[in-house]
Amino acid sequence: MKVVFFGTPDFAVPTLQKLLENPDFHVLAVITQPDKRRERGNKLTPSPVKVLATEHHIPIWQPERIKKDDEILTQLKQIQADIFVVVAYGQILSQKILNMPKLGSINVHGSILPQYRGAAPIQWCVYNGEQETGITTILMDKGMDTGDMLLKVTIPIELLDNAQILGEKLAIIGADLLIETLYKLERREITPIPQDHTTATYASLIQKPDYILDWTKTAIQLHNQIRGFYPHCTATFRNQPVKITATVPLEPEYINALPDQLKQKIDKIPDLSTISGQPGEVVNIIKGLGAIIQTGAGLLLLREVQLIGKRPQSGWDFVNGTRLTLGEVVGNG
Repeated sequence: MKVVFFGTPDFAVPTLQKLLENPDFHVLAVITQPDKRRERGNKLTPSPVKVLATEHHIPIWQPERIKKDDEILTQLKQIQADIFVVVAYGQILSQKILNMPKLGSINVHGSILPQYRGAAPIQWCVYNGEQETGITTILMDKGMDTGDMLLKVTIPIELLDNAQILGEKLAIIGADLLIETLYKLERREITPIPQDHTTATYASLIQKPDYILDWTKTAIQLHNQIRGFYPHCTATFRNQPVKITATVPLEPEYINALPDQLKQKIDKIPDLSTISGQPGEVVNIIKGLGAIIQTGAGLLLLREVQLIGKRPQSGWDFVNGTRLTLGEVVGNG
């Protein structure tokens, strides 16, 4: 099967790798976003998909706006691919492009459609405290993740999974599901199922204000925000910005869902039910674990913190390094 692959970030790499390793598929070309300038050194940096394609000597096209690039459109038509595979490419494809391959265009989407259509399904799924998610392969149309569904796989979301961890899990699952989808499509073993558009939800682009922590929120809301938008959520400490990158909500229902090793440590914490403070206040410090913060409802253990200009550190190292004391306040971002 002759394939053109569209993709850009790390999430797309396992799928491309699977296609390249399988002798039943011939990747004719890879289309990815143009190289981006990164903050450190302002050097042009290729996408993870481009790096992999370069290693395998696959032709690479990087149009600024693919729908307006007549040269690329002509090449796509002339290449006569059997199928286009699209995984987190980052540009909207016109119906004209989607109709070019013989078997259509297949998208690997990181949610259980029709829930969480859009640009950031994994992040918003975690932010909203969902307990499961998955991968859906769809036959693409010109809408935003609105095409007929082909195959689905669901997985649980663990309490300490952040968007990066979950994305890595889903990327591997998505790669396998894409291969299964292509085989079944070729053998005509799949009947595309239209989505119920009335139940659709959307995962919009994440904006900078989404990273700002507000300690009047509940402990679980803050925990989900921090892991959903990992590693970018910000607070203030001693009038300086600080990133909170990992936490644990200290309500019994959540403690029971923790890995055994961590649960055993937290079970040894003295009864905190009588302790209270203002939102953001350090109400307890647990040796070997870190600071416990009062929220609008419930307590939150800081597991990992990143001071400005520093590497992420454990909550306990943060306590020791800053000589943190009870009653200090971690402010809103």
